[in-house]
Amino acid sequence: MKYEPKTVILKDGSAALFRAPVPEDAAAFLDFFNAVRSETDYLLSGPQDPMPTMEEERAWIENSLNSPDQMMIVCEIDGQIAGNCQIAFRPQAKTRHRASLAIALRQKYWSRGIGAAMFRELIAAARQRGVTQLELDYIEGNDRGRALYEKMGFRPWGELPNGVRQSDGTMRRLVYMVLPLD
Repeated sequence: MKYEPKTVILKDGSAALFRAPVPEDAAAFLDFFNAVRSETDYLLSGPQDPMPTMEEERAWIENSLNSPDQMMIVCEIDGQIAGNCQIAFRPQAKTRHRASLAIALRQKYWSRGIGAAMFRELIAAARQRGVTQLELDYIEGNDRGRALYEKMGFRPWGELPNGVRQSDGTMRRLVYMVLPLD
């Protein structure tokens, strides 16, 4: 599912381009994900995990663009990928009313309103599709993420004890959140 490009004015007055990724972004995406994974311990993938190859990344972007059940948005600032987010719609009749969200931002772009703007776009896409419940999860201790999710209206509904083993070996809960759109 393709996202139509949009310029978004951030909290500091600067402009960001929100757009769909293209296969030619594969190298920039690999650089982005490599950087993001090293900046935070609150993603499910870390620097110790293998990175996809250029061909795998390009194929993943193409599959995302061609899927009727996924939409990805790239945030570009000054020609660099600052962040990305994704919504995954459920195609099955019994769960079609639900969708899952994910987001990642480079640390140097935090606190500029990008996350909230991305969530507004994902929520709008969900409403347009007829989704009535959005879901996400985060790793215990990700207070910045939790604050953003709560600001956007998400509420916790459950947790998975020892859901994630951090890079230092400690175990953290995986916290599930939901946003009803009714």
